[in-house]
Amino acid sequence: MAGDSNEGDTAAERRARGIRATGRRRRPRTGRQRAVRVAVWSVAGAVVLGGTGLGFVYFKLDGNISGVDINAALGTDRPQDVPNGSMDLLVLGSDTREGDNAKYGEDQGGARSDTAMIVHINETHDKASVVSIPRDTLVQRPSCQGDESVGNRKVPAQRAMFNSAYEVGGPACAVKTVESLSGVRMDHYLEVDFSGFKKLINTLGGVEMTTTKAIKDKDSHLDLQAGTHTLDGEQSLGLVRTRHGVGDGSDLGRIQLQQSFVKALIDQVNSVGLFGNPKRLYDLADTATSAVTTDSELDSVGELTGMAKMLKGIKSDDIEMTTLPVRYDPADPNRVIPLESKTKQVWSAIRHDKPVPKSATKGSAGDQTDIEGVVQDKGDKPGKGGKGDRLAEERGTREEAKGGDRPE
Repeated sequence: MAGDSNEGDTAAERRARGIRATGRRRRPRTGRQRAVRVAVWSVAGAVVLGGTGLGFVYFKLDGNISGVDINAALGTDRPQDVPNGSMDLLVLGSDTREGDNAKYGEDQGGARSDTAMIVHINETHDKASVVSIPRDTLVQRPSCQGDESVGNRKVPAQRAMFNSAYEVGGPACAVKTVESLSGVRMDHYLEVDFSGFKKLINTLGGVEMTTTKAIKDKDSHLDLQAGTHTLDGEQSLGLVRTRHGVGDGSDLGRIQLQQSFVKALIDQVNSVGLFGNPKRLYDLADTATSAVTTDSELDSVGELTGMAKMLKGIKSDDIEMTTLPVRYDPADPNRVIPLESKTKQVWSAIRHDKPVPKSATKGSAGDQTDIEGVVQDKGDKPGKGGKGDRLAEERGTREEAKGGDRPE
C-alpha cells in the first residue's frame, strides 16, 4: 500500500514480522501447541493434519511436506489479490500411474489432474463454496513452461482439455489455467495422488456412506451393494474415480459422487474424536503430511495450523457444491464447453464472496447426469422428507410428464 513504512522491506523481513506475501497479516504464534488439525478438501476430498506439540514431532511432520513455489513460477501477471479475509484454494487429485499408482492403469506420458476443485472460504470463515471443474472441459490454456515455442514466445493452446495443464506444466500451469479461466487469484495450492488418498482414508478409519443402488466398476476396482458402508481407502478411491458404475458414464456424474464423498469425509473427521487418541492423531498427521504437495507458503505445520483455525467451524452443511456450468461439445460428445454467461455468474460470486446463484447452474449438463440420489447425505434417510425423497418425487413427476417410466 502506498505510504506504508514497510514498503521497502525484504520478503524475509516481512515474514519475520508475520506479514504474508499476499499482504495479509497473520497473528503471531502463541508458542508450543499440544495438537493441531486441519481439514482441507480435494477430489481426494480432504486432508487431515494432526500432531503433538513436541519439537521433534513438529519437525518430523514439517519435513514430510513437499512444497512448490507457485508465486515464483507465475510472477506478477496474475489476478488481483483481494485482502478481505477470504481464501481461495486449488485442490487437485493427481492421476499419475508411477510407483504405487501403477495398478490403476498404464502411464500415458505424465500425470494429469484427475480431479480439480476450487475451494472458496468466505470472509467470516463460516461458509465455503466448492467449484468442481470437469477434467474434460475445453479451455483456452495460457502458455506455460513446457509448451512449444515459436520464436521467443510460448504458444497457448486454444482448445485444450483442462487436465492437460498439469501434464504440460505441473502445479504452476494448473494454477495459471484456473486463474485465467476464473479471474480469481488462488491463495494456495494442494495436491494428493491416488496412493496418498488411500492411506489418508485408511488411517482415518474409513468413511461412512450410504448408496441407494449397487455400484460396480472393474476399471476403478469398485464393487458395492446398495446400503450403508464404511469405505476403506481402496473403496473410497474407487468411488471418486468411477465413471462407468453409475449414470451415463460421464465425468460430470463422477463429480457429483466426489462432492458427496467430500461432505461425508468432513462429517467423518468431525465425528471420530481424534484428540482423544494421540497415537491415531499422530499417525494421521504423519500420513497426511507425507501425502500432500502444497504451495511453498503452505508447506509447513505452522502454516497448516493457521488454516486449521480458519476451517474448524465449517461443517458439511456449510459447504455449497457447484459444478462449472458446461454443455457437451457438438464436435466431440466426450468433451464439454463452459457456458460463458453462467460461468461468469459463478466466478463473479466467488470474487465478491457471495453464494453461487442457482441460476448459474440451471440448464448445465452437470445438472443432468441422472445419478442424483445414488449416494445419500448423512441423515438423509427415505421417508424423512430429505433430499433423497425430494429427488425421487422430482424424478417421478418428470417420468409422469413423459408418459412412462424412464428407461434404465
